[in-house]
Amino acid sequence: MSTPRELLDGLRAYEGGKLVSADEALALVQDGDTVASSGFVGIGFAESLALALERRFLAAGHPRDLTLVYAAGQGDGGERGLNHLGHEGLVSRVIGGHWGLVPRLQRLAVEGRIEAWNLPQGVIAHLYRDIAAHRPGHLTRVGLGTFVDPRHGGGKLNERTQADLVQLLEINGEEALLYQAFPIQVALIRATTADLDGNLTMEREALTLETRALAMAVHNSGGIVIAQVEQVAERGSLNPREVVVPGVLVDCVVRAECAEQHPQTFATPYSAAFAGRLRVPLTQLPPMAAGPRKVIARRAALALRAGELVNLGIGMPEGVAAVAAEERVIDLITLSTEPGVIGGIPAGGLNFGAAVNTQAVIDQPDQFDLYDGGGLDLAVLGMAQCDAQGNINVSRFGSRLAGAGGFINISQSAKRLVFTGLFGGEGLRKFVRQVEHRTFSGPHAVARGQPVLVVTERCVLRLVPEGLELVELAPGLDLERDVLAHMAFQPRVSATWQTMDPALFAPEPMGLRERLLHRPLAQRIVFDAQHGVLFLDFSHLRLNTPTDLATLQAAVEDKLAGLGQPVDGIVNYEQFDLAPELADAYTAWVARVTARHYRRITRYGQSAFLRAQLVPRLALQGLAGTLANDAAAAVQSLK
Repeated sequence: MSTPRELLDGLRAYEGGKLVSADEALALVQDGDTVASSGFVGIGFAESLALALERRFLAAGHPRDLTLVYAAGQGDGGERGLNHLGHEGLVSRVIGGHWGLVPRLQRLAVEGRIEAWNLPQGVIAHLYRDIAAHRPGHLTRVGLGTFVDPRHGGGKLNERTQADLVQLLEINGEEALLYQAFPIQVALIRATTADLDGNLTMEREALTLETRALAMAVHNSGGIVIAQVEQVAERGSLNPREVVVPGVLVDCVVRAECAEQHPQTFATPYSAAFAGRLRVPLTQLPPMAAGPRKVIARRAALALRAGELVNLGIGMPEGVAAVAAEERVIDLITLSTEPGVIGGIPAGGLNFGAAVNTQAVIDQPDQFDLYDGGGLDLAVLGMAQCDAQGNINVSRFGSRLAGAGGFINISQSAKRLVFTGLFGGEGLRKFVRQVEHRTFSGPHAVARGQPVLVVTERCVLRLVPEGLELVELAPGLDLERDVLAHMAFQPRVSATWQTMDPALFAPEPMGLRERLLHRPLAQRIVFDAQHGVLFLDFSHLRLNTPTDLATLQAAVEDKLAGLGQPVDGIVNYEQFDLAPELADAYTAWVARVTARHYRRITRYGQSAFLRAQLVPRLALQGLAGTLANDAAAAVQSLK
C-alpha cells in the first residue's frame, strides 16, 4: 500500500504542478490522522475540500477515526462548513474553539459518541504557531478560573473524554495553563489565488485568519497542506509581497468546484467592501430599529471612550457598531473583531468576522497576541447566564453546546468589560443561582481589579468584591416587581442607584459624539514643569459660539498667567473644529497669547482649519511657529 507521501509524489508528476482535484487531494488523508481546518463562520472555509472528504467517507467508509481541530466556529448552523464531517466513524476526537455553528458535530459530542474538547479560540490559533516551532505547548493565563481550567473540567465536554490537554502550572508564584501541543497530519486551508508552485494570495478573502500558522504547523509536523483556491495563476506571476502562504508550505492546490463552494462568507458571495477594495458611505448603513436591543446597545455604547480599541462580540454586541455609526463616532474609536479586523464597522449574522471600511486586517494569531497582552481597552460581549458571583455562561446550556470561541481570551484580557443581554423573565431566567458552564470567572476578574458591567434593558449591574451590585434601573420600573422578583439571587443594591439615562429610550440619537468629545478644559491644559512645556490638547474640540471661545480663552490665559514666565508650547489640533464666524477672533487671540507668553510653540494635526486658516494667518504676523505632522515630531522640534 502506498504511503501518503508516495501518492503525493505521484500527483506532482503531472504537468499541472501542485494543482489536483479535490478527490485526489483528500485521498491522501489516512485513518487516524489529525486534520485541522481554517475558517471563521464561513469566511476562509474550504467547502470543496470538506465535501470531498465527506464524499470519500460515505462512499468507502474511509478515512476513519480522524481527530479534527479548528480554532473558530466553521459552519452555518445547518449543513455547511464542518457539518460535512459530522459523521460517526469519520471523526472520533474533536478539539474545537466554538461548537454552536456545527450542530452535527455538537450532537456527536453531547451524546458521547466522540471525544470532545472546547478550548479557547485564541489558544488554538496560538497552538498552531507553537506546533510549528515544536514547543511543548501554549503557556498562558487565558482560561484560569473557567471551564477549561483543569480544576473545572479542563475543557472536556463529555464523560467519554478522559485525556488531559490542559495542565495547571505555577511559574514565579503565579498560576498559568499549559495547553498541550500535538502533531497535525493534514491542513485544509483556503485562499483566493494559487500559482502552480502553490504560492497563495488572499486578495478577495475577507480575512487572512490563521492560514499561514496552520500551514507551518502541518508542514513542520511532516504532514500535508491542501489549499482550496478560486483561481490558478502561472508560476512566478504573483506579487511576492502579496503571497500570504509560500508555496514551499503547500502540497496540493484544489480549484473550488463551483462559486457556491467558495463564497466570501456564508451570507455573501462576494463584497468588494469586505475585501477592502471599496469604502462604504456611512449614510448607506441603516439605523438600528427601536426596541430593547437598541436600548442595550446604546447603554453599552456609553462605555466607549475616544481613541480606544474595542472588541464587539457576536449577537447582541453587534448593535453597538450600528449605534456607533448612527451616532457618528466611528472615527473616534477603533472597533475590532477577534479573527483579525482592526477598524471599520464589523458585520453581523453569517457575515460576522468581516467588516467594511477597515484600517487593517491582520492574522488571527496576531490579533490574539494584541488582545491577550492587554491591548484591548474595552470588550462588549454577550451574556446568556449570569450568577451572583458575576460568573457568565455563553458556552453550554443543558444539551445545547455553543462553545466559547474567542470569549475567554477577550473577556479575561480586556481592560474593561460590558456584558449585554435581554433581562429575561420567568420563562427564561438569565440571572441564575449558579451558571451551568463558567465561561467567565467573576471572582477571577475581581482579583485582577477588572471593571465589569452587566447591561440589560431593565437594569445595569456592576461587579464588586461581594458579587453583582445593581446601579441603574430603567425609568418607570419597580425595582422589586420588575427586576429582583425575576432573579434567582438577591444582588446588592447600591445606595446611590440611578435611573438609566432617558436618552437611551428616546427615538432620536442620544448625542454620543458630544458625550465622547466633552472633556473638561482642565484636562486639556497640562504643564510639564520638569521640561517647561505647556501642552494644549484641542483634539476633537469644537468651538461653536462666542461663549465657547471666551471660556477657552479664559482657561488658557489663567494657566499661562499662573506660570509667571514664558514657556514652550505644544498644541494638538487633531480634528479641531471652529465655527467660520469665529476664525478672525480666534486667530487674533492666538497671535496675542503667542507673543506674550511663549518662547517657542509648535502645533500639529490634520484639521482643515489649522492648515488652511490658522497657519497662513499667523504667518502674515510672523508668529506661525513650527507646524509638525504628529505629537512625536512636535516634541522633537522643541529639543
